[in-house]
Amino acid sequence: MEQSTVYQQGLTSLEASKRLASDGPNALPTKKPRNFLLIMLDTAKEPMFLLLIVASSIYLFIGELKEGLSLFVFVNLIIFIKLYQEGKTEKALSALRELSSPQSHVIRDNNIIQINSLEIVKGDVLLIKEGDRIPADGYLIEVNNLRVDESLLTGESFPINKYVTSEKNLNLVYAGTLVIQGQGVVKVDATGIHTQMGKIGVELESITTEKSPLLKQIELLVKIIAIFSLLFCASLIVIDGLLHQDWLQATLLGIALIMSIIPEEFPVVLTIFPALGAWRLAKKNVLTRHILAIETLGTTTALCVDKTGTITENKMIVSCLWADKKFFFVEDLQRGLSAFEAELIEYAILASQKHAFDPMEKAFHQLGQSHLKERIISHKNWQLTNEIPLSAQVPAMTHFWKISDNEKYLVATKGSPETIMKLCHLNDKSIQEISAALSIMAQKGLRILAVAKGHCDQTNIPQTHDDLTLNFIGLIGLSDPLRANIPESVKECHEAGIKVVMITGDYPLTAITIGKQAGLSVSSLLTGEDLNLLSESELKEKMLHTEICARVSPHQKYQIVKALKESNHIVAMTGDGVNDAPALKSAHVSIAMGQRGTEVARETSSLILLDDNFNSIVNAIRSGRLIFANMQKSMAFILAVHIPIAGLAFFPIISNLPPIFYPLHIALIELIIDPTCSIAFENEPPEKDLMKHPPRGLNEYILNKKIVISSVLQGFGVLVIVYLAYFFSLDIMNADESRTLAFTSLCLANLLLIFANRSKTQSILKSFMVPNKILFFIILTTLMILFSLITIPFFASILHFAPPTQEHLLICLGSVVLFIMWFEVIKMSIKT
Repeated sequence: MEQSTVYQQGLTSLEASKRLASDGPNALPTKKPRNFLLIMLDTAKEPMFLLLIVASSIYLFIGELKEGLSLFVFVNLIIFIKLYQEGKTEKALSALRELSSPQSHVIRDNNIIQINSLEIVKGDVLLIKEGDRIPADGYLIEVNNLRVDESLLTGESFPINKYVTSEKNLNLVYAGTLVIQGQGVVKVDATGIHTQMGKIGVELESITTEKSPLLKQIELLVKIIAIFSLLFCASLIVIDGLLHQDWLQATLLGIALIMSIIPEEFPVVLTIFPALGAWRLAKKNVLTRHILAIETLGTTTALCVDKTGTITENKMIVSCLWADKKFFFVEDLQRGLSAFEAELIEYAILASQKHAFDPMEKAFHQLGQSHLKERIISHKNWQLTNEIPLSAQVPAMTHFWKISDNEKYLVATKGSPETIMKLCHLNDKSIQEISAALSIMAQKGLRILAVAKGHCDQTNIPQTHDDLTLNFIGLIGLSDPLRANIPESVKECHEAGIKVVMITGDYPLTAITIGKQAGLSVSSLLTGEDLNLLSESELKEKMLHTEICARVSPHQKYQIVKALKESNHIVAMTGDGVNDAPALKSAHVSIAMGQRGTEVARETSSLILLDDNFNSIVNAIRSGRLIFANMQKSMAFILAVHIPIAGLAFFPIISNLPPIFYPLHIALIELIIDPTCSIAFENEPPEKDLMKHPPRGLNEYILNKKIVISSVLQGFGVLVIVYLAYFFSLDIMNADESRTLAFTSLCLANLLLIFANRSKTQSILKSFMVPNKILFFIILTTLMILFSLITIPFFASILHFAPPTQEHLLICLGSVVLFIMWFEVIKMSIKT
């Protein structure tokens, strides 16, 4: 079918918009995100929430109306914070689902455009190619060696050849099936729930939110702590009840102690940080399909990337031609093409797809339109009858063209220079001349293809490349400039202890030239031919010193990833084709190309690079490290802050002193801790040395030994200082005044603990200078609330506080000085 006829069958944008409005999006039913009611129900199951309900009920039962109602207010505030946290997480995941929707190419307004697959409507003309997951049902109107895997629908494992024919099964394609070879043009006749897939009722999810192993470990730890706390506090309730014969009061003190011990914020941090981190990554052109990848991203020690489109811009421009043993550079093309140059470009176009997706083929078509327009028009009535597709074994593509009633078919072949030279059966002299030209072009960093021509009889069409009889025409060199800031990003990776490996199918000398420009080591080169001769142990040894791999097939990518993994590397791997799937599955972090990648690669990957840019991968690694670092800081703060809270709830009971904390006080402190650990720390900026040290180990604990020791010492120091201040103040103050002093000192200590844990290296005073608007808003709000609680009589009476005196202020000021000194001593002694 002629190209103009295909274009005429496409819809206009107005027609498509009307059909989308009437038929709805091209989507199957999916699980709805959690609403506020479900989040509230989940919150009601949490231990802290249940304890607050019990405590407020006891207050109301014993007639303490103010305390009971105040606790219910705090319950609602905690629900609000939970709804905000969970809502933000659900919003982030919802945005990721929307971004992860596949893209499709359709013809609208006589142009090929890329749209979200959800926007496909009945009547659209859809272009499909190898690696695409077909987004809608339809019938074929043009086909080129199309084979489709329909196992998802039929269960049959063998791919089916598709044709433009009246035979229904061979002419139809279905949503959800996979193109494994060739290209086709489809007229869409069913979308969404009206497709065969929709009738079956299969649910598809793009974003997985499974719990990470780390989160499962922490949740188990919190449950164990909660069980022991319950047993421990039950014993204390019995002891205090027997001593004072006030069982309701003893129960309230026991509840306060349980609330102070359980670190319920840990799971919150491990859920919110990765989800919001994934949302932030999407803003940096990296889409997270599996949240678990965030956990692994910061541990990456080896980064395997494609050259074309990742390190380079994938904007192919024909820069150099070699034909008739002469070079013709792009600046000379303005004068017009010679007969040899014209033949070279003409056959390159004939060996390319009519509806070109590949940037190289687009470059051939563009050059032909500008310099060979009349010859291209003469091809209008030519018919493409057969194709020998590109394969990993023979990197060449051949098209057979029927020219009017001519008994012979014209044959056009393009591919790697080595392959084309072999297929043309050249003599040694010709091979030497071509090889010399190759070296000159490769030294300029050009991507090089060779072109050949031939003829065959209609009755004896070759089925493989080896059966062809070809004549060598020439070489085409395409320039693909290095992306901006690539050398800086590669240098940053090296400084961060990350090995960068560039893998390409290009000519070795071209790969070395581009690698050198990018800042990669060129001291060692691995080619696909060399790889085939190496044993597994030899390949493992070779990869220790190699950063450039050339003429590598997709299968060999898997071998490279395997070798790096056997050297204990945590491997991140990029891929874009169907054959890249094994290597992507093997890597610890798989990254698919969003712009040029196939749907198979995207489905296999844990991350999708929306702009196909190497710099975005480095940004993602940096973000992965930042997310983990901020989780560490937050959890270190949580651990440190719970020690003094638990101690100040426990020691007065066993010392037979007036209690410092009741459930109401613990609830107030939790209102400070929750937003601090889940929102403020999540917004922390990266430290200067974030990408200056080697990656952490994959199995490294988020709370390692040094962090635990540092947090315990911080918390213990606060406990000792506040408890001693409370203990000695009882000699000169009444119980309410001493409680006010202890609560105020603890709140100030908690705020200082935030700054103490903002940096592993900087002093606490320097941490005050690091910007974080949310953190400073929380601190200002906390100080205002604290001031209101101890100065406004209504609140003070509920909390059993007394107005602050000059002695209060002096002791609090002295405590602040001691806190800072203690935190600085710990930081200098323990480098975490």
